[in-house]
Amino acid sequence: MPLSSMTFFGHAFFSITTSGGKTILLDPWIEGNPACPITLADITAADLVLVTHDHSDHVGQAGEIVKKTGAVLVANVETASRLAQDHGIVQDQVLFGGYGMNIGGTTEVAGVRVTQTQAFHSSATGVATGYILQLEDGPCLYHAGDTGLFASMETLAATHGVNVALLPIGSVFTMDPVQALAAVGLIKPKIVVPMHYGTFPILLPHADDFVQSVRKTYPEVRVSPLKPGETIELNV
Repeated sequence: MPLSSMTFFGHAFFSITTSGGKTILLDPWIEGNPACPITLADITAADLVLVTHDHSDHVGQAGEIVKKTGAVLVANVETASRLAQDHGIVQDQVLFGGYGMNIGGTTEVAGVRVTQTQAFHSSATGVATGYILQLEDGPCLYHAGDTGLFASMETLAATHGVNVALLPIGSVFTMDPVQALAAVGLIKPKIVVPMHYGTFPILLPHADDFVQSVRKTYPEVRVSPLKPGETIELNV
């Protein structure tokens, strides 16, 4: 059986292909994303589309993708409702028959266990969130969404067995590298992937300082800064 893999498409947009052949998209911002190397036409299949919060650089083309692929939309209750209404998404394509979910909730969709977590950030609808995804073959990913540092990251990681962490480092709107390094210490993942940097001039332009700090402070953690379009296997 092949390993699950993950591709980075810039900003906070990731595509995960599970060992069971499922495709999971997180924060699929394509149009207007200067770092994204693909177009909406390139997305032809998806099983789950997860949105962390209702800002345009995270909602992206989630509604269009759900409509064209038949995927299930996973989002906070109010954000799910807005997207469904704006894009004419039928109830069966929104988690829990149109309701969406809320922080602390856990469910299984397409063989993947999904938990919605808190995030400290703003959102046009509902609240900002993150996600913990337990894949079929062992990897447990934490996409922190847009967030500041919070101590209960440690509890979340220990409770769910997180071994892959996707953390924002760009500052201004999220954690900076210093806070993200502290998050690594709380989560203790086997792999950490920085995100939400370099997209806009106002954000941190690169991940070099974060990468060096992780390698120095937590040499047991594999830090993997990905270029847009780059894929890694989730061999944890």
